[in-house]
Amino acid sequence: MNNIDYEIYNLGNVELLSGEILLSAKLAYKTYGSLNSDKSNVIILPTFYTGTHNRNEGFFGTNRAINPEKHFIISVNLFGNGLSTSPSNAEIDQKGSKFPTISLFDNIACQYKLLTEHLNISKIALVAGWSMAGCQSYQWAAQYPDMVNAILPFCASAKTSEHNFVFLEGVKAALCADPAWNNGDYTSPPVRGLKAFGRVYAGWAFSQTFFREQKYKNLGYQNVEELLVDWENDHVKNWDANNLLTKLSTWQKGDISAGSKYNGNFIQALESIKAKTILIPCSHDLYFPPEDNEFEVKHIQNAELRIYNSIWGHCVANPGNDQGFEIALDKAMPENGCMHVKQRTHKEGPVGSRSYS
Repeated sequence: MNNIDYEIYNLGNVELLSGEILLSAKLAYKTYGSLNSDKSNVIILPTFYTGTHNRNEGFFGTNRAINPEKHFIISVNLFGNGLSTSPSNAEIDQKGSKFPTISLFDNIACQYKLLTEHLNISKIALVAGWSMAGCQSYQWAAQYPDMVNAILPFCASAKTSEHNFVFLEGVKAALCADPAWNNGDYTSPPVRGLKAFGRVYAGWAFSQTFFREQKYKNLGYQNVEELLVDWENDHVKNWDANNLLTKLSTWQKGDISAGSKYNGNFIQALESIKAKTILIPCSHDLYFPPEDNEFEVKHIQNAELRIYNSIWGHCVANPGNDQGFEIALDKAMPENGCMHVKQRTHKEGPVGSRSYS
C-alpha cells in the first residue's frame, strides 16, 4: 500500500560545496494551498532536525497566520531526513557511511532549483522555520537576497556557535560509542547508541528550570525517566543513525557566509540580507540562546528581535507545547507574509533586544 503524501523532484547529480558529487539527488516536498495569479503568496517552510514535512503542519492552518487558503506553502525536506536523499536511501555507491558531506548551502541551492526550475517561482514572500529550519531561512536570505521578501527564524541562528557545536559533539559521541554503529557500516540499527543519543539530546531540549519545576508532567510524563525513555524510543523507532549524523554534520557546519559569495565573511553575509527579518529566540534555549540573535540583528539591515520568555527552552516552538508562543509567532506573520518590522538605522543597534513577549 502506497502511503506517500509528498512529491519528489529529481535533481540529477549535484556538485556540493565540499566539491563532492551527490548522485541522483532527490528533494522530497509537499505543497499546501494554491499559487495566486501573480505568484506573490509563496511561503517556504523547510524541515527541522528531527522533522519531516508532516511536522511542519503544526505551524499553519486555516485559523493561523500562515493559511493554506491564502498562501501557497512549500514544505521541503532536508537532505538526510530519510525522505530527501539520505544515507538510508542514496545510490548504492553513497549509501550509509559513504554518504557525502552536505551543507545548508547545498540544501538551499537545491531548494532554489526546485522553486525556479520545477515550480517556476521567482519570488518568495516568506521563509520561516524552527531550529534547523530557521537556519535555512537565514541561508535563503543570504544566498538569494533578491528573491526573499521576509524571513522569520525562531529558535535558530545564522551561524552555529561553538557551544552549539560542542553539544552536537556530545550526542554524536554517545551514538558512535555503540560498537554496533561500526563506523556507519552497520547491518542492524545501533540501538544502544540511538538510545544514548536520545537521552543526551533530551537534556538540552528543555531548560534547567523546566526540569526543576517538573514541567515535563504537562507532557504526560510522571517522572524524568519516562521522558528519557520516550526520547530513546523515538530515536530508535524513527531515525536511521547515519541519517541523524548527516544532518548533525550539516547543523554543525551551519554558516550563511560559507561559499564563494562571502568567503567566510559572516558580517558581510548578514549585511547582505535584504529580507524583512523578525528573529524570535526563546530566553531559555540552550541550543540557540538570544545572544546569538542579538549580534545578528545589529548587522541585518531591516531586522527586529523579539525574545520570547519561556522555561520550555528550545522545545517552546514544538507545536502544542506553549500556546503563547504560537500567538507570538502568528503576530509576527501578517496575511501576505510581508512582515511589519520596526524601522531603525544600522547603527542604532537591536530593536527590543530584551523585549519579552
